[in-house]
Amino acid sequence: MTGCSAVKDTETLKIPEPGPVEKTPRTSEITIAAVGDVMVHSPQYRAAYLGGDKQYDFTSVFKPVKKYIAGADLALANLETTLSGADKKYSGYPRFNSPAQMAAALKKTGFDILITANNHSMDRGEYGVIKTIENIEKTGLDNVGTARSKKERDTLSIKDIKGIKTAVLAYTYGTNGLPLPEGKPYLVNLIEREKMVKDIERARNSGADMVLVYLHFGTQYQRDARESQQNLVDFLFDNGADIVLGSHPHVLQQIKLKDIITEHGNKKKVLAAYSLGNFVSNQRSRYRDSSIILHVTLKKYFEEERTVIKSAGYIPTWVDKSYIDGKLNYRIVNVKDAMHAYEQKKNNKYICKRDYNRLVQVWNETTSHLGSDKCLAGARH
Repeated sequence: MTGCSAVKDTETLKIPEPGPVEKTPRTSEITIAAVGDVMVHSPQYRAAYLGGDKQYDFTSVFKPVKKYIAGADLALANLETTLSGADKKYSGYPRFNSPAQMAAALKKTGFDILITANNHSMDRGEYGVIKTIENIEKTGLDNVGTARSKKERDTLSIKDIKGIKTAVLAYTYGTNGLPLPEGKPYLVNLIEREKMVKDIERARNSGADMVLVYLHFGTQYQRDARESQQNLVDFLFDNGADIVLGSHPHVLQQIKLKDIITEHGNKKKVLAAYSLGNFVSNQRSRYRDSSIILHVTLKKYFEEERTVIKSAGYIPTWVDKSYIDGKLNYRIVNVKDAMHAYEQKKNNKYICKRDYNRLVQVWNETTSHLGSDKCLAGARH
């Protein structure tokens, strides 16, 4: 008889028992990219003017650093101007109104959220606040810090990326003496301690793993954070904030990472960047023409329901202002890349010897002020 015979002595078969399955703890990581002030002085929008139907194009300003923004999971910038429309007349300092194409350029660069609570929020009044939000919305970007209604102001911005929920809040010390309309305090978020604490609590109750607060505060052109800034930041940390980013001084201030003890007795790491400086502007004085791209990596341990700051570092940047073929150009460059390109005799169309010397100076003054660009002290977890 051909064919396969049945196995009779099944009791002799040795089938190994499955051993314990080792579960790899589920984790997730995201990187946040944050920059300081996006300002548009009148020479900048004139340089971006194309004429005809295209009108203005700012995309080339950000092209050299786009990959460092677009490569992040969440990117935000402080928009220190209004986008109130041409009928309100474009202008620079002291009351800003810029072409709406700036928002489109920021979107193409990879930004996700624009901070709109700053001392220039009311430069075109209530109309400007509303029109700016509308123009930001048209590009697909979100804004935080200004609102068209109380309901909109009370709607928190919480981004769920790879399972990590990050809340973004923003407040300003004031609006250059331009008052908010009576009965409409929701238009611009002002720094008020009780309100900020309530917002942080609401964010936590809404499931936020991390709370990032952007503050427009401090003293202009002061490179060291004031005691009042430090006290306010510590107050926010004590009340549940994890990351506080600052703007308004227009120069870089210190970045600090430290461990604090929460109200539940747990240790956690927090990060304060008191001022991220000018990301782009027409200000050319020393310290005002340079800035950084701050990268913060967050890691979530799902089983432990714990999210931490895993690492933080930065890329020094400088605003190159060059005349090419008789036309003014602004470009934000990676300082290290631009120095290397000059040394390799590449891109000399933009960077001359004087620019190179300034780049070296920027690198030295930035790294000496902030510490290593590779990883800010205390960021490893």
